[in-house]
Amino acid sequence: MQEERPFVMTIAGFDPSGGAGILADCKTFEQLRVQGLGICTAMTVQTESQCLDLEWQPLGKVVPSVCILMKKYSVKAVKIGVVRDAEFLNEIIRTVKLYAPEAKIVWDPVLKSTSEFTFFDLNTVSELKKVLTRINLITPNYNEYKVLQDHRLFDDPGKSCAVLIKGGHRKDLLGTDVLREEGREVAIYPNETASTYYPKHGSGCVMSSAIAAHLAKGEDLETACRKGKEYIERFLTGTSGLLGFHS
Repeated sequence: MQEERPFVMTIAGFDPSGGAGILADCKTFEQLRVQGLGICTAMTVQTESQCLDLEWQPLGKVVPSVCILMKKYSVKAVKIGVVRDAEFLNEIIRTVKLYAPEAKIVWDPVLKSTSEFTFFDLNTVSELKKVLTRINLITPNYNEYKVLQDHRLFDDPGKSCAVLIKGGHRKDLLGTDVLREEGREVAIYPNETASTYYPKHGSGCVMSSAIAAHLAKGEDLETACRKGKEYIERFLTGTSGLLGFHS
């Protein structure tokens, strides 16, 4: 078995356009020189601009798939994308921790698509409190953070995880991310010398998987977030269309 690159697992949806989900995550992993593994939580029918349909994979298929890969490979980090509800997320994390208790877990909480297609069951948001203590980092965008904060999920830092609030949707300080970790707050500013940023389908998936890749390579959380920011900025400036390049 190869040992040159750490193994990183993505547990996310399949987007046939390749802009988001498992395909985008694995493209990111390859660029950052980690070995990507992928498990599908949902099959979608979509383009880079519109999600038309979604079929959830049953937990009875997702969990055994996690078990098989975890038994075979020494997974250093796990990125989780779209999940149906809090129970779905809880079972995935429970299984990951069973086989790789030291693996870093990053959850990108995709609540809705840009085209307003709903993924996560918001009726179960309050149940996330018992889940967040076993996650290393959650990466909501500015709007998703406000939805989660309405349920007071982050009021007690001792019973939550680190949060990276992505700034691409905020009105002030556009593009400035905020990392909240263990009672401290760090602003991660956009590159002032970068050329024009273009909106990209799947940018949240790409950034969270980049952070997971750097965590797998041994970086601390703040450094991983800063390097993830560098990667996503190159991604956002690479093309003018909604589908980005990973080179």
